Amino acid sequence: MEEALRKLIQEGENYVDVTLYVKPEARFTGLKMETGELVFYTDEPPIEGRANASLVRFFARLLKVPTSRVEIVYGARSRTKKIRIHGVTADQVIEKIIEALRETEARA
Repeated sequence: MEEALRKLIQEGENYVDVTLYVKPEARFTGLKMETGELVFYTDEPPIEGRANASLVRFFARLLKVPTSRVEIVYGARSRTKKIRIHGVTADQVIEKIIEALRETEARA
């Protein structure tokens, strides 16, 4: 799992980019790995930026950073997105994503 995640994560100077796919109007909010792709499920609809806001809030809570440190740098109007998290390392992000993936699996 960690290998697959490393392909979706790029580390820059004091930030990490994560590429993922968003599925709005789901029955739950959480992360899954599907065919080598990180998928974020949200119960929010894709209108008025609500699904995007849910994505930003989720990663801010997951990584214990303010929402101002999480931004969508690509795909604001697309299902495929790249988010940038400032002030974290790739290892921290991978560790927290793996925890979130396990939590989603446990609920299923």
